[in-house]
Amino acid sequence: MTQGIVLFAHGSRDAQWAQPFEQLALSLSRRFSGPVELAFLDLMPPTLEQAIDALARRGARSIRVVPVFLGKGGHVGEDLPRLAAQAAGKHPTIRVELEPPIGEQPTVIEAIARAIAAGR
Repeated sequence: MTQGIVLFAHGSRDAQWAQPFEQLALSLSRRFSGPVELAFLDLMPPTLEQAIDALARRGARSIRVVPVFLGKGGHVGEDLPRLAAQAAGKHPTIRVELEPPIGEQPTVIEAIARAIAAGR
């Protein structure tokens, strides 16, 4: 079964804002055997629905949606489940799983703390 990953970020009017997320998606693509897509909640494409559609076209039979947020707020707790349910409804044979925000993982918290402590 092919598994895909959607990295779900907020979005911005400034296109350069997306660069770290694009770099993250590229780096993940090199480490993960399945397809990877980036999606945004607001202000820039692609949407979560478009990313899930793209993974479905690429043969994904299960999709992990990873919120690239530091914590769970209204967007992750309310908007994301609603958007994921809408997108998943178009693909009833594909399992769509929502993961906790990446910033809540202890290894990520420690990596950020190490980077801050080390300075530039």
